Amino acid sequence: MSARSETMLWITQRATAALLALCVVVHLSTMIVAVKGGLTATEILGRTRGNVGWAAFYGLFVLAVAIHAPIGLRTVAGEWLQWRGRAADACCVAIGLLLLALGWRAVAAVTL
Repeated sequence: MSARSETMLWITQRATAALLALCVVVHLSTMIVAVKGGLTATEILGRTRGNVGWAAFYGLFVLAVAIHAPIGLRTVAGEWLQWRGRAADACCVAIGLLLLALGWRAVAAVTL
């Protein structure tokens, strides 16, 4: 892969890391406040169903994970396993697509 492509992957991973940090803080804060407020899982789900805002937030969260994780796995595979090239890239892309599909399915389950 070219130096420019590697640089773009590096920048993308850093950008998604920043987004993930923000999403984790929002998610954990929301869950802590909800649970301390006495809400049950059923009541929380009742509030997320049909809520476009939460669907967008968690959809973005999943998208960030699906981009961030495969880039990191690609790096680990290259450094630790010496597994590089098209096969490693394809495997990491497949993992990213799987994360995206499963994540968006979960988002749909709690918001639709």
